[in-house]
Amino acid sequence: MNASVHRRPGRPAPSATRRSLVVCGMIGAAVMAAVDEIVFHQILGWHHFYDRSTSSVGLLSDGLLHTAELLALIAGLFLYADLRRSRTLAPAYGWAGFFLGLGAFQLFDGIVDHKLLRLHQIRYGVDITPYDWAWNAGGLALLLTGLVLGLRARRSGRPGPAS
Repeated sequence: MNASVHRRPGRPAPSATRRSLVVCGMIGAAVMAAVDEIVFHQILGWHHFYDRSTSSVGLLSDGLLHTAELLALIAGLFLYADLRRSRTLAPAYGWAGFFLGLGAFQLFDGIVDHKLLRLHQIRYGVDITPYDWAWNAGGLALLLTGLVLGLRARRSGRPGPAS
């Protein structure tokens, strides 16, 4: 039976909403990884992705992170282009996915990489408590923004503004 028969008019198909969320979530995570890499690793030089070895290993780990982030961004943009080409992009769900990806990457980095695995800290030689709170609160705010956007999109039944 066709799933579109049971959905409200104007509401995108579940597969379109799910795909828009996932694809844009991948782009969001890649963008946040790029911001982290560029700002905190390269411009400020506060840490490397892996700081528990020599600076050469730290630079190598940054290069590997940068490679993964670029691959995810390129793959996400190709998938996004496919959504647009096939006219199955649900923009409101895409924005929700983008913010969910931003927040998920930041919280994963702040909780798993910084605290559980101790791969690196945000900054060294200072009291890191305010940095940790700001980093994780920022990630939580981005994640909550994505959740709110997703709930609004779901309630409205519309795919969102054209983009």
